[in-house]
Amino acid sequence: MDFRFADDRLPYYEDRSPGSGTLPARAWYARSDAARLSLNGSWAFRLSDTAEGADTRFVADDADPAGWDRVTVPGHWVLQGHGAPAYTNSDYPFPVDPPRVPTENPTGDHRHVFDLPDDWPGGGESVLRFDGVESCARVWLNGRELGWFTGSRLPHEFAVGALLRRRGNVLAVRVHQWSAASYLEDQDMWWLPGIFRDVTLLHRPVGSPADFFVHAAYDHTTGRGSLRVDCDVPGRVTVPELGLDLGTGEEAGVVVEPWSAEVPRLYDGELATSGERVPLRIGFRTVGVVDGVFRANGRRILFRGVNRHEFHPETGRTLDLETMRRDILLMKRHNINAVRTSHYPPHPAFLDLCDELGLWVVDECDLETHGFCEFPGWRGNPVADKRWTPALLDRARRLVERDKNHPSVVVWSLGNECSAGQGLSEMAAWIRERDHSRAVHYENDPSYRDSDFYSRMYVPHHEVEAIGRREEPPLDDPELDARRRSLPLLLVEYAHAMGNSPGGLADYQHLFETYERCQGGFVWEWIDHGLPRRTPDGRPYYGYGGDFGEELHAGNFVCDGLLFPDRTPSPALVEYKKVVEPVHITGDTTAGEITVTNGHDFADTSHLAFTWTYEVEGEAVASGPLTVPPLAPGASADVKLPAPPGGDLVGEAVWTIAAELAADTPWAPRGHEVAWAQLTDVPRRVPEPPAARAAPRREAGALRLGPAVFDAATGTLTALGGLTLRQGPRLDVWRATTDNDRGAPWLAEEPLGATWRRIGLHRMRHRVDAVDADEESLTVRTRVAPAATDLGLYADYRWTAGDDELLLEVSVTPDGEWPCPLPRLGLLLGLPAEYDRAAWYGGGPGEAYPDSCAASRLGRYAMSVDDLQTPYVRPQENGARSDVRWAELRDAGGEGVRVTALTDSFWFTARRWTSHQLDAAEHTTDLVPGDTVWVNVDDAQQGLGSEPWDDGPLPQYQLTVAPTEFRLAFTALSRR
Repeated sequence: MDFRFADDRLPYYEDRSPGSGTLPARAWYARSDAARLSLNGSWAFRLSDTAEGADTRFVADDADPAGWDRVTVPGHWVLQGHGAPAYTNSDYPFPVDPPRVPTENPTGDHRHVFDLPDDWPGGGESVLRFDGVESCARVWLNGRELGWFTGSRLPHEFAVGALLRRRGNVLAVRVHQWSAASYLEDQDMWWLPGIFRDVTLLHRPVGSPADFFVHAAYDHTTGRGSLRVDCDVPGRVTVPELGLDLGTGEEAGVVVEPWSAEVPRLYDGELATSGERVPLRIGFRTVGVVDGVFRANGRRILFRGVNRHEFHPETGRTLDLETMRRDILLMKRHNINAVRTSHYPPHPAFLDLCDELGLWVVDECDLETHGFCEFPGWRGNPVADKRWTPALLDRARRLVERDKNHPSVVVWSLGNECSAGQGLSEMAAWIRERDHSRAVHYENDPSYRDSDFYSRMYVPHHEVEAIGRREEPPLDDPELDARRRSLPLLLVEYAHAMGNSPGGLADYQHLFETYERCQGGFVWEWIDHGLPRRTPDGRPYYGYGGDFGEELHAGNFVCDGLLFPDRTPSPALVEYKKVVEPVHITGDTTAGEITVTNGHDFADTSHLAFTWTYEVEGEAVASGPLTVPPLAPGASADVKLPAPPGGDLVGEAVWTIAAELAADTPWAPRGHEVAWAQLTDVPRRVPEPPAARAAPRREAGALRLGPAVFDAATGTLTALGGLTLRQGPRLDVWRATTDNDRGAPWLAEEPLGATWRRIGLHRMRHRVDAVDADEESLTVRTRVAPAATDLGLYADYRWTAGDDELLLEVSVTPDGEWPCPLPRLGLLLGLPAEYDRAAWYGGGPGEAYPDSCAASRLGRYAMSVDDLQTPYVRPQENGARSDVRWAELRDAGGEGVRVTALTDSFWFTARRWTSHQLDAAEHTTDLVPGDTVWVNVDDAQQGLGSEPWDDGPLPQYQLTVAPTEFRLAFTALSRR
């Protein structure tokens, strides 16, 4: 027997419909000459544990909210001391029984009393607008119920003119955390209820437009734009710069400069009706898929994009205008040209900024039903249930109507990870009928019947190449297969930036630039969603899933961004900037010539100034401007370099060529570096090891060799010059596992980090087999291996001494059949804690790994050991510097040690905790400095890989177990 309630007996917050009482969706605009009143501010607030746990008498004029708390609107009550946030990736944090939700349903009652300004006009209508409420809101004004609505990231308006009074208006809003709509909003992010976007009262004078649609196209063959503004009331459209004065509904053509993300040309205009004057910012552009390629203004574009959630560590999804602008400036300064608004429409002001500053936008509907993937065939999925279709169409309509006048919006996205269903097809059909000027995107239906893109997530490099060649495996349905092959490839998510990741960005970019069909993609994602916490003793850190008492959560999967929570760029963002830079500089300096190629889609290079610097052994010895002719998009030029500086310059010599902004722009100042390259002029000559000058000699249980002292029994280096080591150099293969090493929880196969642990690489033991001294060297023979396995590594250390140097040759021979690559291979040594000032000649200034080192620039660098660390929200392997020729660590007085590569170079890492302590830490505050600086000097490192569920790094970046030899020199540094 079925005891379910019939739908008509369900409470409104369990109704599948989108709501009742709201006005039709319409275009959003930030200003006009009509009056408006912000209702943001401090509101009275009461939280109940259930949806029906409190009465509605608070809506009355004479209700007394004494004893209520206060919250800031816009905002989330769980970030203001009422309840707690919760994070899940795809799992619903409540039983899946649509459209029902638990009785335990946190419900926030909000009450705000406001007066109208003295100059608030009479006549006409007034509209109460909510730009975002999660997840269901019921609204009263002056005791009269206006209606209720869902669709958290979309605007809703009510007509309220007849209810307003000059003084003492009482606005009451009941917000439920859970509703039927929660099944449509299963995005990978914190669940954060509340009135989190603006609340505004808008006067609508008689004769003001309810809605208007700006159609501004561009014909790249003629250079002419066409403009038509449709409006529900008659009026005139003027664009003074273009000499246009049109009636609404009339179309005119005129020569214009087109809008693009690179050259975001906007024309100021105005829509004037009898009741209102609305400023317009018009961008002329035409976009769409032509001959299997997505084009703008006739040219193929390459998306160098990011997925962007709205997030601020203090205010959640409540963002102010300055934070939005800061995000876009950071994107532009890191060569990002596109944003996917994952997985909901952003605050509309963000799109104004995209219009102004220049970003391509994939505007995504507020829709995701990912949690249904847990059930066979996505059983119960709302997009395949016609009872949900009105809500889906309402969301599509509110998205398109709100944002249709933004030139930056070039693609409508139906939503994210909803599998397939007729509801999506009806959304796509409505969108295409309403706006045929933009492409439609959807990724999660492999038939792509509703998408203008062959859209994929996290596609391996080899498969991207096959798709680029149009050699992907066919679909069973020939018609669908032919359609899919006609579509451009868009990686709507790729390169998961979780923790120390992603690797392989440069390899992806090479494919995008090689194959016309591959039109780039969007890195997941923009920012770590860490929320501030403090330890009991007051030390700050960022929390993630599970830190707020959630019974179900996805851990630190919410921290997977190119920015840290405080909006500090991560090493991955610096890497991405280099990989996607829009100017390419190549060449062979032995011919005294380089090639400069303009990789912009639309802009020529006249906005750039080029410079050169000549460096010897990491020191700049000369620099100057470089004359490069203006290059059209896609064009190249061969450019002569100046003659290298003369004089007694000895050592490795490198040209650094940079492209910088020639003048201030709205997004960066003059001199901002857009692109760069380093080209070798004189290769490095690996130092020849000096002849042995000293023989080992025994002294009271020790062995002395030149400036060094060794333990006679173990052959361990214990002192060098005046420096006593905490631990002498010995073979090390372990690293604190990265998020990618650890893998994803849904993987069927064992992730690499788990294999390393199973084998026991985190608990290697060192056995000394022999300590042999001859006339010129000390040789220590060891076997390094974990318990419970026959795998091992024979490591031989041969020490010799020059006049003031200690030389080491390391030979490593594998023993057994190794089933996996190593995390690292090199030496680990420990120095006293006061040796905390690092300097090196090699790659920098930031960290790098084999498949993430494009941004590593050869030079001389110096910083503290503390500054060498990268503070990932969940600690993990970090801080390596690549291509290091030499590195040194000193104390405050200048005493220390230098390590020099006598083979090619090494990877250098120094930190105040061991890799094991780093691996065990859950938060940055778990890392407590000890009395030792631990230094890794690695011959090789394992790459990072692109995401936790891939097959690991590409083969060329894997540290295969094989016989290895490397040589180093150790020099004691005296006080300055």
